[in-house]
Amino acid sequence: MKNYEINNNWISLEEIDEIVGEHHTLVLGDDARAAIQKCRTYLDEKIKRHDKLIYGINTGFGSLCNTAIDEKDLEQLQTNLVRSHACGTGEEVPQEIVKRMLLLKVLGLSHGSSGVQVATVERLIYFFNNNILPVVYQQGSLGASGDLAPLAHLSLPLLGEGEVYFQGVKHATSDVLKALHLEPIVLQSKEGLALLNGTQFMSSYASYCVSKGKQLWNQWNKVAALSLEGYDGRLNPFQANVNEIRNQVGQIETAHIFRNILAGSEIVAQEKAHVQDPYSFRCIPQVHGASKDAIDYAAMIVEREVNAVTDNPTIFPDEDDVVSAGNFHGQPLAITMDFLAIALAEMGSISERRVYKLISGTRGLPAFLVANPGLNSGFMIPQYAGASVVSQNKQLCTPASIDTIDSSNGQEDHVSMGANAATKLYRIVENCFTIQGIELLNAAQAFEFRRPLKSSPILEEVFAAYRQKVNFVNDDIYLHPLMMESIKFVKEKF
Repeated sequence: MKNYEINNNWISLEEIDEIVGEHHTLVLGDDARAAIQKCRTYLDEKIKRHDKLIYGINTGFGSLCNTAIDEKDLEQLQTNLVRSHACGTGEEVPQEIVKRMLLLKVLGLSHGSSGVQVATVERLIYFFNNNILPVVYQQGSLGASGDLAPLAHLSLPLLGEGEVYFQGVKHATSDVLKALHLEPIVLQSKEGLALLNGTQFMSSYASYCVSKGKQLWNQWNKVAALSLEGYDGRLNPFQANVNEIRNQVGQIETAHIFRNILAGSEIVAQEKAHVQDPYSFRCIPQVHGASKDAIDYAAMIVEREVNAVTDNPTIFPDEDDVVSAGNFHGQPLAITMDFLAIALAEMGSISERRVYKLISGTRGLPAFLVANPGLNSGFMIPQYAGASVVSQNKQLCTPASIDTIDSSNGQEDHVSMGANAATKLYRIVENCFTIQGIELLNAAQAFEFRRPLKSSPILEEVFAAYRQKVNFVNDDIYLHPLMMESIKFVKEKF
């Protein structure tokens, strides 16, 4: 197990994937520790010598921003905030996303602009390193004043409250802290607000979905190429000249990748009886390429966000300034996740159309990809299943970011709804793996009918690995297990 030192260096999305996926241990570096302590010391001194209201530090929250809080109640104010805002509902957030939330919250607080104690950040790191994962709920955030409700649930265990998963079992946090001989954190002024104001719920989902989006794109090029072989498709729509004159980076890259994937294939090289292919094959560079451009854009926006300070107010010790602003507003993420959702769903949409062509009984393939159609229904209904999921994706692609609802007595009068964008994007990602698995099931079946011709070395390797998990279907069998195995295969990367 490797250590990752947090020292306010720029962190890439790939590094985040590695830290979470390979179970790295976090260590708070000296520079980050010094920045956190400097900001905390400054804030303590500021409160002592300042007789004016500072939002969230000696005032109430939201529309209660003008309500003064006595100095003796400042710590209780922060504890009350965490407790009162833990109002999440719906399904639990997947634990892999919660772990990202812990990491991203640590990164955000470590910049030294939030006013938290070093001990608070250290406890979050302890939770991450020991897989103590708070129970967080998917619904409840408007994605504007930070992800208030989910981050409150993330923060409750610092107080010894709420629930956590520890060693794979859900426990009351108080029981886990007692077993580990840990005392709850006593929040100081501003800390509750620093923990709850922020975009770590949205950005955790977003970073996860960008990572999975890249995986889907890479794999869909191989799956689509195998479908092209099964359908006896043409290579010329992928040649360099026709794609380069379009000037679209993702399209040019997609066509280049397809030429590499199909290099050495006897099937694609053979003389074709047809002049052109349907759009679902012929326009792969244009569709997959547009999705790749969108994924790259999303990665850029999300990487900026995970390296940002997104709580409020923001503290600048060197400038003797505490600024109440709106860095918690999730609009950059909300719009980007809506965009990414469309990009991924479109790859699923064109995938299902290729499946439809593969089972159509054309290009020398048997109807529904079985040798004796009629007696056998073959691969008729997997296409139905894929079409159903594609349709749901279309419904989920309605943008969340175009909506807003007033909250906090009108003080928070425009919200991003980025949290809803995040959770529906996650569902689209899961749906896309299902669609991809269904296409691979059909593509491999169709490909067998092109034997004894061979495909390219790349596709033959993919096919061989797949056939170790999913067999050719001669006659009707219970197909659900094969579909599930196919979906599992694409989720595990190939």
